Amino acid sequence: MLSPSPAPSRNPSYATVLRTRHASRTFGAALLGRLSYGLVSLSLMLAVKDATGSYSVAGAVMALFGATSVFLSPVRAALIDRYGPRRALPPMAGVYSALLAALAYATWRPGASSLLLGALAVTAGACTPPLGPVMRTVWSSLVPERELLQRAYSLDGVAEELLFVTGPLLVGVVIGFTVPAAGVAISAALVLVGTLALVSSPAVRGIGAAPSTEKAAGTRDAPREQRLLGMAGLRHAALVAASVGLCLGALDLLVVAFTEQHHRGAAVAWVLAALSAGSAVGGLAYGAVSWRAPNRVRLPVPAAGLAAAMVVAGLSPDVYVLVAVVAAAGVFVAPALTTAYLVADESVGTGSRTQAGAWVNTAVNAGSSAGTAAVGLLVGRLPTAVCFAVAAAPALLCAAVVARGAVDRPRISRS
Repeated sequence: MLSPSPAPSRNPSYATVLRTRHASRTFGAALLGRLSYGLVSLSLMLAVKDATGSYSVAGAVMALFGATSVFLSPVRAALIDRYGPRRALPPMAGVYSALLAALAYATWRPGASSLLLGALAVTAGACTPPLGPVMRTVWSSLVPERELLQRAYSLDGVAEELLFVTGPLLVGVVIGFTVPAAGVAISAALVLVGTLALVSSPAVRGIGAAPSTEKAAGTRDAPREQRLLGMAGLRHAALVAASVGLCLGALDLLVVAFTEQHHRGAAVAWVLAALSAGSAVGGLAYGAVSWRAPNRVRLPVPAAGLAAAMVVAGLSPDVYVLVAVVAAAGVFVAPALTTAYLVADESVGTGSRTQAGAWVNTAVNAGSSAGTAAVGLLVGRLPTAVCFAVAAAPALLCAAVVARGAVDRPRISRS
């Protein structure tokens, strides 16, 4: 049994979260495993390109890897909820790590078969351990008090953002000394060690498989396919997450187009770094505030703020202004996702928390892919400022829909 969380303080802080028994150890293990995800995409793309000599093959392999990883995430999360992380995570991590090791071996030298690489990538993506959703489920168990949980989710989101900034930098260091396939091998080791360390934590031992009789709140006698996505709270959280992902996916491409038009192509890295920095600052500041409005009411606000900042970014007269505006846009990213995860968590029963978080995570990634693809069709055909506005429109629409739902929906206490 886990010891009770610290008694709620008048002004609970991030230090209070980390001082919770087993929190630092568990969080550190999860971050170690999740660092693998910050490394693997760039490492694998470069490794496949070097092994096959083809950018098109590298793109196809990455598309297969990403698609199965993202869209099967709720299925893997359902296994976690059903069997518990201690039983379900190690086999996933073991198979995933072995497949990454096989990809590293196959791409270490030129001449790899494209079909073999595609098969390994699609299988590896299908086995990706959902360490992020599992850690958020653990946070819900460690710090059930809602104000502390808000800080825990904010801290988690900011740390994850920094991992995805740090990962490519580490890949750059690795390929400075050896071949890109080494980065894939390192990713395999990180995810295996991090997962095993995570499941060995007493905090995870306290999270067992959901009882077979347990049903998520508000889903009694509902058909299985409606038990989660049939919940308004989770639907709204996924909708906002998808709109944020769409903005981010579109922004990546629009920043490239904008900087090239202003003959400042090298500034792309600075603009995207400003986005990450803004997100980190916004996430930490948001998590530190004791909000009076419930999560479901706050949910559409940061999404609308991000969309508004996107519109302003498109009107930037030069790259310097763009950096400042994109940093301001980033301030809304982590708060939007943190609130989405909180709403998803409080919308379901304890036996479905991992799945709920996975649906939000899937929505972000699917939205990002859709945003990049859609804007790719518009850039060059429409003025860049118009492309920024078009990319922001779905987020504004989603925010309006969710805000309307929050007002119309009667307040229901969490079971």
